Amino acid sequence: MELKGRAALVTGGSGSLGSAISRALAEAGCDVAVGYVGNRDGAAETVGAVEKAGRKACRVQVDQTQPAMIEPSVERVVRELGRLDILVNNAAWNIGVPFPDLDGLTTEIWDRMMATNVRGPFELARAAVPHMRAQGAGRIVNIASVSGLKPGGSSIAYASSKAALIHLTRCLALTLAPAITVNCVAPGLVEGTRMALRIPVEAADRVRREAVLQRGSDATDIASQVVTFCRADSVTGQVAVIDAGYFFH
Repeated sequence: MELKGRAALVTGGSGSLGSAISRALAEAGCDVAVGYVGNRDGAAETVGAVEKAGRKACRVQVDQTQPAMIEPSVERVVRELGRLDILVNNAAWNIGVPFPDLDGLTTEIWDRMMATNVRGPFELARAAVPHMRAQGAGRIVNIASVSGLKPGGSSIAYASSKAALIHLTRCLALTLAPAITVNCVAPGLVEGTRMALRIPVEAADRVRREAVLQRGSDATDIASQVVTFCRADSVTGQVAVIDAGYFFH
């Protein structure tokens, strides 16, 4: 799909990874709606970066744990940008709960994790699809984690939510073909992000030691893969692992 003149919604666009994805899409020619929950300043900074790249941008507040906010947020994107061709489900929530601490993984934590990391992306996709179909094509890219492929990460709940998001990617790819492709990027530890800071220090250090490249993932590499998925016309239902060589060995 030619990206110049397309419009994208990037959830979690106020954070480090979301900002990198938004910038990469802008550089590829997309207008970008920057989704955020509470970090207005971070969202404004990302909007400024998109505009500096010569593209139109706007901030859209969306708490994806609140179903009533989903459709109005998507409708606002369409009003502001005139269309919606790309959805990047980047926003997520995690909290460090060591795997052996089953009592520490409360029902409240579990439910918030699933609402944010699985239900939210599904409902955003459902709201975005009619607008994509109206354009005759669309792209959905979900940001999961290697924790969804290999047990590990910040908590059992986080790993389970990302595994569900990966399978949701494949289910939506089947459902939305042929006009809309749905793919997934599964990063490892993404250095310099708030998400990484929530992972227990010992777990993060172990990932760095075990990665073939002896470090975490880079946000710009993940952003580049998102753009590649959006451009591709014959790739759907796929998961690209970007983890500095942690997962495969």
